[in-house]
Amino acid sequence: MQVARSSAPSADQEPTAELAVIGLGYVGLPLAREAATVGLRVVGLDRDPGLVAALNAGRSHVDDVSDDDVGRMLAAGFTAHTDPDCLSRAQTVVICVPTPLTTDGGPDLSAVTSAVEAVAARLRPGQLVVLESTTYPGTTEEVVRPLLESGSGLRAGEDFALAFSPERIDPGNPGFGLRDTPKVVGGSTPACATRAVAFYGKLVDEVVQAKGTREAEMAKLLENTYRHVNIALVNELAVISHELGVDLWDAIRCASTKPFGFHAFRPGAGVGGHCIPIDPNYLSYKVRSSLGYEFRFVELAQEINRRMPEYVVRRAQDLLNHAGRPLHGSRVLLLGVTYKPDIADQRESPAVPVARLLRRREAEVSFHDPQVGTWAIDGVPVPRADDPLTAVAEHDLTILLQDHSAYDLPALSDAARLLFDTKGRIFRPGVEVL
Repeated sequence: MQVARSSAPSADQEPTAELAVIGLGYVGLPLAREAATVGLRVVGLDRDPGLVAALNAGRSHVDDVSDDDVGRMLAAGFTAHTDPDCLSRAQTVVICVPTPLTTDGGPDLSAVTSAVEAVAARLRPGQLVVLESTTYPGTTEEVVRPLLESGSGLRAGEDFALAFSPERIDPGNPGFGLRDTPKVVGGSTPACATRAVAFYGKLVDEVVQAKGTREAEMAKLLENTYRHVNIALVNELAVISHELGVDLWDAIRCASTKPFGFHAFRPGAGVGGHCIPIDPNYLSYKVRSSLGYEFRFVELAQEINRRMPEYVVRRAQDLLNHAGRPLHGSRVLLLGVTYKPDIADQRESPAVPVARLLRRREAEVSFHDPQVGTWAIDGVPVPRADDPLTAVAEHDLTILLQDHSAYDLPALSDAARLLFDTKGRIFRPGVEVL
């Protein structure tokens, strides 16, 4: 792990920590907060010196963790570091680093391997090491365990404990946080699982023990592949229903009245966030690399969901054409560019390909988002509208991509020249719904 020296107190000046969290993002920081809240002494490690300095100054960069939360963490003894020597004093080390995709769509485990190598160089007998980063089944045993054992000379299950516990953080969800979301844990050995279950039992209300690390890894991918496939289903139904003259949104409403055997998913401009666009690729990679064939459900779902931004732009173009205007040269306002409502997180947001396609067709694109101050596509800034109510009246077409609660949707629909609602929130005459 390439790290700089931290401005926090040096490692040898602090007492032993009960928890070290590697990766202080949307997964690691809430974990550190919960641990500090229950009285554990926590240290955090991150390679971003600016992020570390901000946390040590009491400033949060994560939607679900406030500055006040960070202040309370600091008061409870939390410190953030860029120096991995802080790991050597922790009883438990939890790895919460990103697992993105490579340029060719495969798993990028570089952050995981860097973190594991940093742990291995400082691993002590009796420590518990847990991987929370989403990955394909077998990573803990085939990648993490060999690196830890070769780098330390210690043996998992004998000298130290090793486990996998998939993160289940849902940014912006006020109903379920870390404590009240059941925690799945799988250990390399039964003894490892016992250690991990005991640790997480301090932080969450319910711990669910998996048979092993592979089952815990698969559980995470199953959760998000289930969502990915079902979202693809309703996205394709949205296209088909429009052609057939069927109101899919009303069909979903009616189907949702069935008290068993149905769970409602809704179409949109694409899929975004840290899980659905990424995680199923890890599973399809494992199937291809280990079994030699494609996971056809996942491959098809990826194809359908990836083409939704193109479909949205085509529908927008049709809407303008019916109003007697070409898309070329039209002023188009995008409302909401984050991947979820009421958060600032823009990871994998479908607003990016929608804006890119609109620009490619030479539309004049602007945006408004109450959570986002500045926004750029391919390094080129997108003009931001100050007031959405004024802006919708000034633009030829408004596309609602994210239904933030700050938006007065009826008022916006009254003021807009043309409004295309991709979220299924405004069922009024004159509003085009996906």
